[in-house]
Amino acid sequence: MAAPGSGKVVYEQEGVFIHSSCAKNDDQDSIISGVLRVIEKDSSSVVEWTQTPKEKSPRGSDHQNNYEAEWDMVNTVSFKKKPRSNGDATTHANGESKWSFQFSLTDLKSIKQNKEGMGWSYLVFCLKDDVILPALHFHHGDSKILIVSLEKYVVLCESQQDKRILLVNCQNKSLSQSFENLLDEPTYGLIQKLKKDPYTATMGGFSKVTNYIFDSLRGSDSSTQQRPPSEMADFLSDAIPGLKINQQEEPGFEVITRIDLGKRPDVIRREPVSAEEWTKNMDSEGRILDADFIKQMIFKGGLCHALRKEVWKFLLGYFPWHSTREERTNLQKRKTDEYFRMKLQWKSVSDEQEKRNSRLRDYKSLIEKDVNRTDRTNKFYEGQDNPGLILLHDILMTYCMYDFDLGYVQGMSDLLSPVLYVMENEVDAFWCFVSYMDQMHENFEEQMQGMKTQLIQLSTLLRLLDSGFCNYLESQDSGYLYFCFRWLLIRFKREFSFQDILRLWEVMWTELPCQNFHLLICCAILESEKQQIMDKHYGFNEILKHINELSMKIDVEDILCKAEAISIQMMNCKELPQAVCEILGMENSAVTTPDSDTGEDESVTMMSRSASTYQNISMPVTAANGTKDNAQHMAVTHSAHRLTPT
Repeated sequence: MAAPGSGKVVYEQEGVFIHSSCAKNDDQDSIISGVLRVIEKDSSSVVEWTQTPKEKSPRGSDHQNNYEAEWDMVNTVSFKKKPRSNGDATTHANGESKWSFQFSLTDLKSIKQNKEGMGWSYLVFCLKDDVILPALHFHHGDSKILIVSLEKYVVLCESQQDKRILLVNCQNKSLSQSFENLLDEPTYGLIQKLKKDPYTATMGGFSKVTNYIFDSLRGSDSSTQQRPPSEMADFLSDAIPGLKINQQEEPGFEVITRIDLGKRPDVIRREPVSAEEWTKNMDSEGRILDADFIKQMIFKGGLCHALRKEVWKFLLGYFPWHSTREERTNLQKRKTDEYFRMKLQWKSVSDEQEKRNSRLRDYKSLIEKDVNRTDRTNKFYEGQDNPGLILLHDILMTYCMYDFDLGYVQGMSDLLSPVLYVMENEVDAFWCFVSYMDQMHENFEEQMQGMKTQLIQLSTLLRLLDSGFCNYLESQDSGYLYFCFRWLLIRFKREFSFQDILRLWEVMWTELPCQNFHLLICCAILESEKQQIMDKHYGFNEILKHINELSMKIDVEDILCKAEAISIQMMNCKELPQAVCEILGMENSAVTTPDSDTGEDESVTMMSRSASTYQNISMPVTAANGTKDNAQHMAVTHSAHRLTPT
């Protein structure tokens, strides 16, 4: 059935009444009859109630409305007492006062229901801005049918405080909304969602994970503590199709549990690379003389902040390492033209076009919402009408034009924010972000193959490092390491302070000392927390809570030392399993060819030499201007007025 205007009517009920005054329920003059509809639209379904026209309405009678409606910008409605002026100032020419309201289900916060002590039921809708709509009385119909209809679009769960109240957590069926629930929506109780949500039967695994698992990570809702861990774990293990594997059947599994990795070396990090060191490794035309050596220094100490704007362009692949200064200038000119052509595509979309492009409209809405809450405590993005926020918005919108199939998914703003902060330039930030998204693309795809792969790989590495800890996690239904999901999804962005994430990312972008170094960082963090988790006998829920509460409490330099030490320990191991070699990018090491003279595995020797290279460079190095660089690193500040949005 088509709705008046646009949309499809999926529910319609006549004889739904509003009692417009405090008169008795059988006083017909105080009761207004209407039609209630749920209308399905492309962007957001709505609930609509309209008054049934009356043949005759005596002027001045008690059915005259004592309230008037106020509409806001998103078609939600509130009611307030209207002033009594001239007796019937708001009645229509025929003496009838017109009632109606409509609201989007994305604005719905809760539904209060009452079925006891009355001959009929009534429902009260409360919106997210705490607007409470008039009670709707179902004199001739069953309100349960409406609830069933609404559950196709929202998740409803009983309030722990009042069972008459159904709390609402909206489910937009797009991947972007799944990320919204993952990162920012409040928790209404994991167990209630799992019980109440009919959408889980048809919904993809990715949305299940984002909507349910990470609500429990973020919240402290006591209801999550009541869920049997085994029941929760069964749900999580099925949430990502293809993730559940039997490691006992994996080649080399039994060997992995018995391997002696040998002694783990002590690792010392150096000072950040200084401007002088960077300049010394550049020829007169601006070519980098020894890119590998520069990467090694960055891996060992990071960069002084003054260098980041230039060096990150190389690390992210925007600038080729072998390019000259002139070639880079020409590249920037071409990329500037290309950027603004794409930006013009969405800037020039008219309002009429946008009305007919639901995907672009959804992307724009999500971006605007996310931009307004991304790193707002950082001076670079704080305050209203901040130029940094304008650029954040424009770059994300332009990325939708660059990769419209992926578009915008929540979490991307977390990846862009530090890049824009460092670049202080719209075009450079965009192309660096494009390069970063090339690395992270699979994390945000609907099939989330990248997330599946990384969780399995992390499990394999952790099993090699500490099979006892893995066994403990499995005994607590935590063996699939779902609590690391957020770490992997946005590369620890919410686990470290803003300045620490700059250091961590530039180290990881060197792609040293091995492939998938970020997984070893996960291992290092988990190893640091192992003792507390096991000593205090943390169960499933306690592990989730503990890992989530590590946010902003992790020492980045300490974790980098531990992760590097783990990499060296593995590279020095002569019996590294094939699966681990492949994860770390050392496939050849699995083919053992004993040296004719020493009988030593030649490939393992090669790995050991590689490890010693990093051990040699790990000696602390203090640049001539190290004090100055450190002062720059600690004290440099950025002001938004240096940005000039286009």
